[in-house]
Amino acid sequence: MKPLSIGQAARRAGVGVETIRFYERQGLLEVPPRRASGYRQYDESVVARLQFIRRAKDLGFTLHETKDLLSLRVDPKTTCQDVKGRAQVKIAEIDEKIRQLQRMRKALSNLTKACGSRGPISECPILECLDPAD
Repeated sequence: MKPLSIGQAARRAGVGVETIRFYERQGLLEVPPRRASGYRQYDESVVARLQFIRRAKDLGFTLHETKDLLSLRVDPKTTCQDVKGRAQVKIAEIDEKIRQLQRMRKALSNLTKACGSRGPISECPILECLDPAD
């Protein structure tokens, strides 16, 4: 199989060239060998790895967590339960974020209901709530 340039790998994986370089610096991708011209030569397997990273990111995993998941894939002692445990932790984190967002929404909703939309800006209940001088 013909090696891929960084641009070809990026297009096939649906990411940018700078994303690939960033992932290399973060240790999510191995730095590939270079041609005599100095250009990187990527193996086709990098496309699948980039897609894995992108899907993990879409599910809310951080780059550190994604790196951990990638290392689990190659550890022969890893079980499905190990991976499931990490997914359950992520679900709990997402649930907490949802609760926080719901509290924020409720607070903003209450503030917008308290705002009569008329009157001087100095009496705006939304700004008054945000003002640390209160």
